Amino acid sequence: MAAVFGNAGAYAQKARYDDGVSDAEVKIGNANPYSGPASAYGVIGKAIDAYWKMVNDQGGVNGRKVKFITMDDGYSPPKAVEVVRQLVEQEKVFAMFQTLGTPSNTAIQKYLNTKKVPQLFVATGASKWGKPKEFPWTMGWQPDYHTEAVIYAKHILATVKDPKVAVLMQNDDYGKDYYDGLRDGLGKDVGKIVKHVTYEVTDPTVDSQIIQLKDSGANVFFNITTPKFAAQAIRKAADIGWKPVHYLNNVSSSVAAVLKPAGFENSQGIVTAAYLKDPTDKQWDNSDDMKAWRVWMAKYNPSASLADAFNVYAYAVSYTLHKTLEQCGNELTRANLMKQAANLKKLTVPLLLPGITVNTSPTDFYPIQSERLQRFQGETWELFGDVMSNEST
Repeated sequence: MAAVFGNAGAYAQKARYDDGVSDAEVKIGNANPYSGPASAYGVIGKAIDAYWKMVNDQGGVNGRKVKFITMDDGYSPPKAVEVVRQLVEQEKVFAMFQTLGTPSNTAIQKYLNTKKVPQLFVATGASKWGKPKEFPWTMGWQPDYHTEAVIYAKHILATVKDPKVAVLMQNDDYGKDYYDGLRDGLGKDVGKIVKHVTYEVTDPTVDSQIIQLKDSGANVFFNITTPKFAAQAIRKAADIGWKPVHYLNNVSSSVAAVLKPAGFENSQGIVTAAYLKDPTDKQWDNSDDMKAWRVWMAKYNPSASLADAFNVYAYAVSYTLHKTLEQCGNELTRANLMKQAANLKKLTVPLLLPGITVNTSPTDFYPIQSERLQRFQGETWELFGDVMSNEST
């Protein structure tokens, strides 16, 4: 992947900068759960850091090196507030990028919008991020949870005879967004939800919840969980002999972080939606972007797992910010960063599924155009159908 090189001194004459930018450097901030109940997502922050090391080795972005400053928030909203304040007020970062988690981003959203600091390409698919009138400094990246859940609901109604749906849901805005989408997708058939139980991120296990869901007589399981609890749920369902049609939200579809710990033998037939190429799927082995990703992994992220889709995700979203920064040219103001982020047109991002491009505008901040359903077979996911468009205008 080529970077745009340039002479930093030449830019200095007409440069327009905000905090976090100089002739030589752009500071980007990030909060990520390197510890706590969602620590499986910590690989994303590490992979993003590795991406910018590659870019800097290539000369940076428009002649400036990217300084990526990432801090651990433990998936705790109060801690997220603390570290983001530190990044904005002490480190003076230009923008916050890819802060992970619906609860954490909710906690910092008003603060960042008041400060007019970009909260860019957040690592959560909650539908609340696409509200540019109320929160013009916030923008999502991945397909929104509500739409994804609608997809599952339509698929359930089309493929499962006499469905009785049981739902396990993380008890926060992330879980509720998925659950509301499921209900909306079922429409007049919402009564087919026969059991709905929740868990807290501080719970040690979800074993008791899975027993409750089995006892409901449900033949469909909608699993709205983060990786630790997703693996527990898959394993417990197998342990007690419960074999429903299992739908797993795509934020927990990593082979390395979820399905392998749960046991491949326990994960067969699970259905999820995908918008990224799975690195364990051999059909992508000869694609140019997957080859480039593997080369990058070997050089810049060698200790990370090639089976972990979170490393694919990190590369793709970092590429999107890379291109957005390039579009800013020499006007590295926060307002221009948001303007450029809202003007991505048919951007082809490495490792998105074929045919999916990124399109944004000031009134529609859902960039990914579509998702496709996939089913876990053997030790890999296999695509088995296009499902729904989420195209930006």
